[in-house]
Amino acid sequence: MFEPHPEDRLHLRLHRARSVVLTAQELVEIRAAQRTFEGAYMRTALTQFSFSLVILKIFTSEFYAIGALFAVYGVTVLMCAIYRRYEGNRQFFSTSSGDGEISTKFRTSGNSVIVLTTLSLAAYIGLLVLTWRLDA
Repeated sequence: MFEPHPEDRLHLRLHRARSVVLTAQELVEIRAAQRTFEGAYMRTALTQFSFSLVILKIFTSEFYAIGALFAVYGVTVLMCAIYRRYEGNRQFFSTSSGDGEISTKFRTSGNSVIVLTTLSLAAYIGLLVLTWRLDA
């Protein structure tokens, strides 16, 4: 029921995550990963929100479903960004098991890529279906 704070459970060079002092190279690496991955997901989500607002404001009511689709897609990309950040926190640090053994595992961000790919394919299929219905 009560779990320790993640920063007490995660370690780097045998220090708790709260008290670790990172080197300059490690700080550069973390900042680059945040800029590249977390920033890209957030920019994509904001772009989808903006595009949905443009569709909803400029076009007629026939296109409202497409605008809503892009708004929902923006929300799902935002959720994927949060999931990616959660996975990234687990990627960097090693964790200690219940018996005190410290294990280091490298885990790629493949799960978040699969989730975003599936969501994108579903959104594009939905866009094609909605566009096809416009002609009818």
